[in-house]
Amino acid sequence: MKKTALICGSYAFDSIMVFRDHFKNHILPDKVHMLNVSFLVSTMRKEFGGCAGNIAYNLHLLGANSVPMATVGSDFTPYLTWMKKHRMNTSYIKILKDQYTGQAFITTDMSDNQITAFHPGAMDQSHQNKVSDVSAVDIGIVSPDGRVGMIEHATQFKQLKIPFIFDPGQGMLMFSGKELVNFIKKATYIVLNDYESQMLQTKTGLDLSTIASKVDALIITKGNEGSEIHTDGKLINIIPAKADSMQDPTGCGDAYRAGLLYGLMHDMNWRTIGQLAGLLGAIKMAHLGTQNHELDMADIGNRYQDNYGESLF
Repeated sequence: MKKTALICGSYAFDSIMVFRDHFKNHILPDKVHMLNVSFLVSTMRKEFGGCAGNIAYNLHLLGANSVPMATVGSDFTPYLTWMKKHRMNTSYIKILKDQYTGQAFITTDMSDNQITAFHPGAMDQSHQNKVSDVSAVDIGIVSPDGRVGMIEHATQFKQLKIPFIFDPGQGMLMFSGKELVNFIKKATYIVLNDYESQMLQTKTGLDLSTIASKVDALIITKGNEGSEIHTDGKLINIIPAKADSMQDPTGCGDAYRAGLLYGLMHDMNWRTIGQLAGLLGAIKMAHLGTQNHELDMADIGNRYQDNYGESLF
């Protein structure tokens, strides 16, 4: 019988624009206190995004039972159509008619500097959804979402004795050190990137070994340096998988998290889980946007063999 993963987190539209110049050429350092600038962007694309959306998409492509849970706005129709086209579960996507779906507006210059504005919209009402709304959940993830929703969903997973991954991401800034310690106490697993791991240590006053001792596994991603998994008093270093091309790092972390969930749902060992997760991130890297790639299990098996010299299945 297939296991079910409940994915709590954000859904968002990403408007990605490119400024064919350098911000520094148009911003006067001595005038930043009265900044008034406008950038003419030659290209723009609108992508489906949000952490829960990206994780659920990748996990669904792997053939796993992926159940995303999120609050979205009245403008969500195109995204909902996309999900239904891909036969994804939309049962726990709550549409709030008086809100917009989360929106990210990202402008990148020729030096890869970015200026981003984010409107959370309906995401801030994520606490309207309850973990108990979904029956027969085997594992979950609390990814960046509304502040109250993240706190309540972590508490609900713990109360229902459902193992879950705590993935604070960019949402970490919303919480105090004490609140983050409470998340650590409730979580079964924690996943962070290298910068976030430093931030978590600073905010909580706990070092990595102490954090790792409180969960079954602490996973830290390090971009093109691979990742590391702290579990059972041991450190497992995961070498990076090779990407076909370096197109777009956006969403690679979410693809990695889908790999973690898939591995845990299939009782894989930690080295295999980390290697599969890294491979999914590398596959996503070769595509623009967060949900424009496809996954084929036979191809994944071949790529896994090529990268790690061993069979995945």
